[in-house]
Amino acid sequence: MIPLRSPEQALTPTSLALGSFDGLHAGHRKVIEVVVNDAPGIPSVVSFWPHPREVLYSEPRLRLDLPSEKTSLLSPLGVEQLVLVPFNQKLASLSAKVFFHEMLVKTLNARRIAVGANFRFGKNREGDVNTLKELGKASQVEILVTPILKDEEGRMSSSRIRKALNDGNLETAKSLMGRPYKFRGSVVKGRGLGKQIGWPTANLLVDGRKFLPCLGVYAAFAWINSNKKAFPAVMNLGPQPTIDPSSPSAVEVHILNEEKDLLGHDLIIQPIKKIRDQKRFENIEALSKQIGLDAQTALNHLNLWRDMPSS
Repeated sequence: MIPLRSPEQALTPTSLALGSFDGLHAGHRKVIEVVVNDAPGIPSVVSFWPHPREVLYSEPRLRLDLPSEKTSLLSPLGVEQLVLVPFNQKLASLSAKVFFHEMLVKTLNARRIAVGANFRFGKNREGDVNTLKELGKASQVEILVTPILKDEEGRMSSSRIRKALNDGNLETAKSLMGRPYKFRGSVVKGRGLGKQIGWPTANLLVDGRKFLPCLGVYAAFAWINSNKKAFPAVMNLGPQPTIDPSSPSAVEVHILNEEKDLLGHDLIIQPIKKIRDQKRFENIEALSKQIGLDAQTALNHLNLWRDMPSS
């Protein structure tokens, strides 16, 4: 895992890829690749935190990859540090020219900067790739612009990944990201209702900034405290329409064919297949019966997934 650093802590000089890189899809990896190969400085990824739209327009922006997750994803690509630039009103007020000189040249000592073709920066997004090229030429900083990557469905984008997850389409999300979608949560004490009906669940506290798939019941794999063994599981994402219709949305995971006290542990969850939408049952008995069917369906999907060559 590479270090996560502030601009002032960053090792310099840098060869940096500048952008959000949320989801780290193939288009993002193309941008990053050019700052790693024959790098004239420390291969770095530089992103803003929080997302500019959160600061400027008070829009919550959930992330496909939190910074702590992104560090482990960037390391195999040859990146040596992830630099998070704190985005605030002061930074937002800087012109493209001032941001370039103060942050990229003075603080990060950039020798090479790579961006995607649609990159914008500076106050009111005034700067584009042509602005960046002009500033780079004047300061003898190499600027590399990577064309937008497209496939038969259009341009590669984080929005397409989010849509796939919103639709419960984990295979499409996996194809776009080039890796399975995962999230992490800490097991916290629940009301114990699952145990009472024969299906004990781990109630997960997930970082509220993490983008989750749509509500429903999923076949999933679970790792306990980052251990290598993957346990088959069935996951419920959403409220409890039968037990407590007024309950808030939650993440509940039942490890299949295992009895483990998971309270206080961290789980990494990889949802594989959405089994069904949530529904309200007539009584607890009907719910328990359906969970049993869900468990078997989940096992069938997970066994098939494990047998696939691409898994």
